[in-house]
Amino acid sequence: MSASPKSLSFRTIQLQDLPEVMAIERQCYEFPWTEEIFKSCFNAGNLAIFAELEGKAIGYGVLSTVLDEASLLNICIVPSEQGKAYAKVLLQFLCEQVRALGADTLFLEVRASNQAALHLYEKMGFNQIGTRRNYYPAKKGREDAWMFALSL
Repeated sequence: MSASPKSLSFRTIQLQDLPEVMAIERQCYEFPWTEEIFKSCFNAGNLAIFAELEGKAIGYGVLSTVLDEASLLNICIVPSEQGKAYAKVLLQFLCEQVRALGADTLFLEVRASNQAALHLYEKMGFNQIGTRRNYYPAKKGREDAWMFALSL
């Protein structure tokens, strides 16, 4: 029997969690963030949250908040737990966190080819607001990023 998305718990990621974060990042992305990028996020005071299932981290989200705007910098769920609504629950939790910090809009960028993420964001009410041409590295050149916003 699989766990329900409601059984997720959340906790703030600390610098000492970086090896676990990097292990998840490398499982999820062909072009993962580096340790330096994560350290920079921690040093900047960005909010980084683990999603845990029965005490084991299965994903995370990283947010930046400035005044009344927030940006979702990174979100992922380990491949073995994808397709079980955990990303939706994590994203809902992250939206609650940025609301609590006083943000009224959440922005994000996503690879144009990331159909699962696009479906989630559209289902959650995000609206496409633009395109960044050739933004992401890809196996053959570069890939566009689609920019989205959600009014909180």
